[in-house]
Amino acid sequence: MKLLKTIAASVSITLASVTSVLAAPIEIKFSHVVAENTPKGKMATKFKELVEQRLSGKVVVKVFPNAQLFGDDKVLEAMLLGDVQLAAPALSKIKKYNKQVQVFDLPFLFDDMAAIDRFQQGPEGKKLLKSLEKRGLVGLGYLHNGFKQLSASSPLKVPGDAKGKKFRIMASDVLVEQFRAVSANPVKKPFAEVFTLLQTKAIDGQENTWSNMYSKKFYEVQPYITESNHGVLDYVVLSSKEFWLSLPADIRPTVEKALQEAIVYGNQVALAKDQEDKQAIIASKRSQVVTLTPEERQQWVDAMKPVWKKFEVELGKDLIQAAISANQGK
Repeated sequence: MKLLKTIAASVSITLASVTSVLAAPIEIKFSHVVAENTPKGKMATKFKELVEQRLSGKVVVKVFPNAQLFGDDKVLEAMLLGDVQLAAPALSKIKKYNKQVQVFDLPFLFDDMAAIDRFQQGPEGKKLLKSLEKRGLVGLGYLHNGFKQLSASSPLKVPGDAKGKKFRIMASDVLVEQFRAVSANPVKKPFAEVFTLLQTKAIDGQENTWSNMYSKKFYEVQPYITESNHGVLDYVVLSSKEFWLSLPADIRPTVEKALQEAIVYGNQVALAKDQEDKQAIIASKRSQVVTLTPEERQQWVDAMKPVWKKFEVELGKDLIQAAISANQGK
């Protein structure tokens, strides 16, 4: 009898332990490299709020901004190892998983954000997201930041003004050629190091969106910003296929719906902050915004557009044409 009671107690403890483990909330770590007040930062916060409202006690979202956990160069490896569950790296950062995403780096390819939306939501954009699955990643959507501008230690009006200057870039072969096309020297460095590199004059300039330049205070150490709108800086929201498919059937649809709503919200923030942060930089009087005439801008287009041809084989002529067609709403 005593033995039976001991066995019963042991079974009870084991069942209680199993129940406790099963009841433990699913943890989603969302790692990104920018500040919390950027479009991506606000999107991540919105996702956390929506998930924890709708799945209280079942899912916990922990957001790690400013590369607190991983930089964009390491986050995907960490994701595949299960150390982080969500990330939104710049599209340039996933080229080793599919080189065709570098189409977004081609200079002066898209006329406006509406064209980018049409391309991303069209068959070619969806195909790029789907292609990541064979590498163990799930592409869950595109997130906007905005068009890139050029900042520098001296005014950039025409391509010749960039000659010999060192510009920080993301790790993209397309961006290397973009700056070489204007006889500048591209330097691949992590985003987290840019302010210090500019402050110490280790580099002469960089390319980025208004919100990134404002939130990271690049304008405080760069006396000139040329409004070039020469390229797009967008992100792709990713999870590992292993984690995403492991989410219970009664959990995943709610998480995905919250994520899609957060992305829509983030994109709305991006459009608004683009102009708000530009005006804040102008109001600071720390950096002079250089406005190009149509003729001056065309010189930059003419200088950089040959980069398209260099990557035509690698990216695919049809893919580039699809992006061009998006400008006409086709």
